[in-house]
Amino acid sequence: MEFKTTSDASGILKFTLVLICICISMTLVFLGQQIIVPLLLAFLFAILLNPIVSFLNKRWHVPNVIAVLISCILLFAFLGSILMFIYYQAADISQEWPKIKQNFSMHIKNAEHWVNQTFHVSGKKQEQYLQETAKKTLDGGMGNTLSSFTNTAMSLILIPLYTFLILLYRKLFVSFLCKIVPQKEHTRLMDILVHIGSIVQNYIVGLLIEMFIVAGLTTGGLMLLGVPYAILLGVITALLNLIPYIGILFAALLTVLAALTSSTDPTIVIKIGFMIWGIQLFDNNFLVPKIVGNKVQINALVSILGVIVFGTLAGVAGMFLALPMIAILKVIFDRIDSLKPYGYLIGDDLPKTVKWNKIVMPDLNHGGDEKADKW
Repeated sequence: MEFKTTSDASGILKFTLVLICICISMTLVFLGQQIIVPLLLAFLFAILLNPIVSFLNKRWHVPNVIAVLISCILLFAFLGSILMFIYYQAADISQEWPKIKQNFSMHIKNAEHWVNQTFHVSGKKQEQYLQETAKKTLDGGMGNTLSSFTNTAMSLILIPLYTFLILLYRKLFVSFLCKIVPQKEHTRLMDILVHIGSIVQNYIVGLLIEMFIVAGLTTGGLMLLGVPYAILLGVITALLNLIPYIGILFAALLTVLAALTSSTDPTIVIKIGFMIWGIQLFDNNFLVPKIVGNKVQINALVSILGVIVFGTLAGVAGMFLALPMIAILKVIFDRIDSLKPYGYLIGDDLPKTVKWNKIVMPDLNHGGDEKADKW
């Protein structure tokens, strides 16, 4: 009985220490997000570029500094070209602002008329309510969101520098880890580092492929519907789709607003809604399983909570960082005996489907042990 009590106390102590570490880490991220977020983004980019640097070093015998510089230039030239495309497209849209404003005002008046006829609310009361809501939004959450986005944008200038330096000194960091980890654990340490690199590289490459496909499908669908700025909206939708679960909602809202401000047909909203819904079904049921696949084996609950928590702590960049950071934690947890239960908790051990009366559906009653089945 004493052994069991001691074991239970040890388990509770470990769980408490893990919670304390999580709370401390979240506090540090929140307080130092302008320093930590660019570093984490640079860390992911460095992992992505590491195979290119190694290839240039080993195959073409390019000096390390030049190989790192070439890799960084290629990556940030690609990212910069996307931003420049969006900038010039937005500049073209600004030239049609009078027409956009006129169409938007017409849709507002039609909506006010419908609300008045349906709910018997006068136009004056509707305008007063909208003004109060807009003021509260700007003073509250929207202001914080814009501030977070601005801080993230201002920090982007540091990311190329951090990426360059992390790649340049990558062997130094590995040697440092080997010095602080006991000799007998070096095999496990290298296993963790290799798996982290593999997961991050495959995940980001998969996201890029998914981004191009979603951009193409969205652009084609909007062109068929006759929505202007289809290429720009397709690119923005693909970029926002990189933010799990939440990004596509903002993309749909932005697309609808853009369509309404350039068209007088209110049914375009329904058409766009069905189009985006269809693309999302294809994305979630084919692209993600086949392209992104099981490279990040995290259950949906942890994924959604991670996106919300990271978004609250670090804004838009935090939402993008959520899944890679949780995946890295899972790799570490799965390879340290005392932390394996936490790796199991955030993982996705459920089989994808189960048959019931010839109907294939998700199997949500699996993944636990016999004790869990009794619960």
